Amino acid sequence: MGRGPFWVGIAQVIVTDAAGTKVIDTTAPMNDAGGFAYTFEVPLQAAIGDAAVEATPYGIDWCDDTGGNNRAGAAATLQLVSCAARIEPLGITR
Repeated sequence: MGRGPFWVGIAQVIVTDAAGTKVIDTTAPMNDAGGFAYTFEVPLQAAIGDAAVEATPYGIDWCDDTGGNNRAGAAATLQLVSCAARIEPLGITR
């Protein structure tokens, strides 16, 4: 019997500045409970003002204990479909 769906343990972290430009788009390790920590320096080219930080699970893996992609099918493309992405504000000043 399979263990059920799980993700690989990676978070995608995106920081969008006040001008709407993605200034950071990277991944960070995530623990089994979905927790992670990511430290960064705001790039100098980031626009001053209210920025947004968003983090979501990355590379969702719908495998079971056989190692096969038995639930989504080999041809399936999984996409984030949440209408309410978790976005936290970040004030950028100089």
